[in-house]
Amino acid sequence: MTLTPREIEDRLEEAAWTLRRLPEKDRPRGYTSSWPPIVRDAKHAYGYTPEAPMRVIPSAAAISRMEECFDWLLMLEPDDARIVWMRAENRRWKQICARIGVVRSTAWRRWVAALMTIAKKLKSQEKSARKARAAQAPAATTGRTSRENVAKPQADGQDALNFGRDT
Repeated sequence: MTLTPREIEDRLEEAAWTLRRLPEKDRPRGYTSSWPPIVRDAKHAYGYTPEAPMRVIPSAAAISRMEECFDWLLMLEPDDARIVWMRAENRRWKQICARIGVVRSTAWRRWVAALMTIAKKLKSQEKSARKARAAQAPAATTGRTSRENVAKPQADGQDALNFGRDT
């Protein structure tokens, strides 16, 4: 399956979304307190606060696709990978240009070229994998055997390759 640059962009955006939704186990949690929060208003004391949205933890398939996207970013130059990832995180071009140190048109050209580079490298990897599979297929068969050598008569005298039909 060959991916187009648009599909690669969508997958990178999904990877950024997945990374944001992962639980923060290994990250520092910041300063916390064991005391309950201070209630400053009477309406908050009785539970009239809005509920916090439920955190959606990504599936294992989404995490696998995210890791695959990280491998794609390793195919690029570091600055181009940074542009692609910042764009996947929906950052504005102004922020990207300030971080990388280029003008907007140059950043956009490098982003498009990076997506096309990923697509091209994935296509070449797919072709080489297809060639490797094709080269291994004849090696798996050790030679041709005749129908007589393969066919073994069954108990009722019918040929095994005849599938029960009389000849």
